[in-house]
Amino acid sequence: MLRRFLVTLIRRSFLVLILICLGCVAQSAPPDLARKIKRQVRSSYNIPAEVNITVGPATPSTEWPNYDSVTVTIGSDDTKKSDYKFLVSKDHNTMLRLVKFDLSKDPFAEVMNKIDVTGRPSRGARAAKVTVVNYDDFECPFCSRMHQTLFPGLLKEYGDRVSFVYKDYPLVEIHPWATHAAVDANCLAAQNGDAYWDFADYIHSNQHEVSSEKTPGARFAALDKLTMLQGQKHNVDTAKLEACIKAQDESTVKASTKEADGIGVSATPTMFINGEKIDGAVPISELRAALDRALRDAGQPVPTHVPDAPSASK
Repeated sequence: MLRRFLVTLIRRSFLVLILICLGCVAQSAPPDLARKIKRQVRSSYNIPAEVNITVGPATPSTEWPNYDSVTVTIGSDDTKKSDYKFLVSKDHNTMLRLVKFDLSKDPFAEVMNKIDVTGRPSRGARAAKVTVVNYDDFECPFCSRMHQTLFPGLLKEYGDRVSFVYKDYPLVEIHPWATHAAVDANCLAAQNGDAYWDFADYIHSNQHEVSSEKTPGARFAALDKLTMLQGQKHNVDTAKLEACIKAQDESTVKASTKEADGIGVSATPTMFINGEKIDGAVPISELRAALDRALRDAGQPVPTHVPDAPSASK
């Protein structure tokens, strides 16, 4: 009995000691400090009143003497939560927000490693040192604007210095026929890359032809007809193409969408030029700047740019 009592006593004493030590390392932020942090964060980052801010425990920083590390959680049960690390001085008069970067890794290369272009049709030289990947939506008007900026203008301007690749990111909530168009385009791509690009050129120049159809079924039928016409033009196996169109297998489109979500795509068009992200239908000057930067980084010559012709006066 005495032995059992001593063992129990030792175990409880050890547990208490652990709890005491943990308390020394991670202590809840004092209420006055938590209040200061919340007010500062809400003001500095314009956090709406309905969004909760929670201040975690203060732990001694291992990298910054005389500072504690504090995690601030922004969000609530019905919104996405995000954690942010801050440093707070021991006298509670200074708070720092530092972002640590790993310079041993190339963030652009990290992004490109997550993009699978296997089997995708390309324009330009496939072996080019600069690859442009554009996440596209066939029903998106801004995508059409971007498409007409890229082709034929920039493709001709950069020649074999750049490879252009399209991937799918249909915004199904607002573009009801975009996924169907992507599936049809991929059916063409499976047999003939030029047929894919001709389809993309036509749809991005004539979205109204599909959208003007009165019913969803009629819009799908219009897309299928245009797909078959492109297939016949490029002498593909029409029976195989027709079977692919009829099957409407969305797996490739969904895989592309999932991939895009994983690298921060949320709207279209979104483009990556050797990993550098370009959001939206930006002016051609911005595209040229990003393309030239990528070429220089890759040790490639930059083309001579001819100034754009001024618009005709009214």
